[in-house]
Amino acid sequence: MKLTHSRITKFQKTILSFSAKEGRTFSWRSTRDPYAILVSEIMLQQTQVGRVVPKYMEWMKKFPNPESLATAKIGEVLRLWQGLGCNRRALNLKRTAEMIVKEYNGVFPKTVKDIDVLPGVGPYTAGAVGAFAFGIPSAFIETNIRTVYLHFFFKKKKKVRDEEILKLVEQTLPKHPLASKTRLSPSKEGERIGVREWYSALMDYGAMLKKTEGNMNVRSAHYMKQAIFEGSRRQVRGAILRLASKKGAVKVDDFRQYVSAHSVMDIISELAKEGFLKKEGKTFRLA
Repeated sequence: MKLTHSRITKFQKTILSFSAKEGRTFSWRSTRDPYAILVSEIMLQQTQVGRVVPKYMEWMKKFPNPESLATAKIGEVLRLWQGLGCNRRALNLKRTAEMIVKEYNGVFPKTVKDIDVLPGVGPYTAGAVGAFAFGIPSAFIETNIRTVYLHFFFKKKKKVRDEEILKLVEQTLPKHPLASKTRLSPSKEGERIGVREWYSALMDYGAMLKKTEGNMNVRSAHYMKQAIFEGSRRQVRGAILRLASKKGAVKVDDFRQYVSAHSVMDIISELAKEGFLKKEGKTFRLA
């Protein structure tokens, strides 16, 4: 789909007009520190904003830079992460901090390509950090952005692939990496639109659509309904790590209530391979 100049302009005005009036304010939007932005992006993966905000503030107070996180103990990191789910994200953040300190001499990489190789960082997160920290105009998609493009350009179409949406994201990207204002007014012909502000506006509009129109991502070819947490393997993993963080060491018998549904030994072994735990005799301690 090739968009005309007038259609792009109209689309941008609609998004920016909404952002000027209803745009959300978050701590991570007031900084260009790539580490702080990465922390927010990792926390926001599959986690509601309301749960992230207090955790983000607590995290940045405890681990304000890669050096402080790189030297922290895993138990300390996991205890602070509790409530956000998927502990693997916390471990990847720590590994990223260690990599930045050891391989980049404490300097956060400044290209999307280099950011993409950090542990747990994929194309979306790399593009988001590049845009919000450095104003790099690369096209990327997350759930709110996908919602906006499905709403405006794929009204009733089903099984829409992200490749189709990315082509439109590229066409509608602003031409200037930085804007003169942090809060944009409705765009005028020739007005500079910043990449950072543009993506924030898209996400705000997408969040509004989810509340007013429902989940449009069900029309995405990549949509997968999240599995039930209660009684799941994820629940057992979380229970093991929480107890290990509290007691320092755990054994299989500590989790008898889960044995009928899952092999606790297999899960503990899996956590050890991932770097969360280490074996000491018949017990497992946080690595």
